[in-house]
Amino acid sequence: MRSAEILRYAVSGGAGALTHLGVGALLAAGLGVRAVIASGAGFAASVLISYGLQRSWVFRSTAGHVLTAGRFLTVTLVALALNSLILLLGTEALDIPFLGAQGVALVTIPVVNYVLNSRWTFRVS
Repeated sequence: MRSAEILRYAVSGGAGALTHLGVGALLAAGLGVRAVIASGAGFAASVLISYGLQRSWVFRSTAGHVLTAGRFLTVTLVALALNSLILLLGTEALDIPFLGAQGVALVTIPVVNYVLNSRWTFRVS
């Protein structure tokens, strides 16, 4: 059962990444929106897609939206902070090239997110 949940989590992560990229590309390349704004809009869209998929399909939570949405946003902000910390320590303290440090973050953050979301965000007390 847990392996099916992890597979659904990976698929939802892929959907979130494609949403981020797709919305960002449509806005930037298609409509001429500045890249930073386009990426921010893509990120916001990906958070909504990820939340919906994870709540209803991945973890099949029956907890209310007020509780789970707040927790999901908290986990998302923790992930952003962790990404920044890994990049800061990796590139500046350890002198690791950007791609190496970002690679560490890309492996670490989904694991942390899965643990927090499965055990806290979408858990019914």
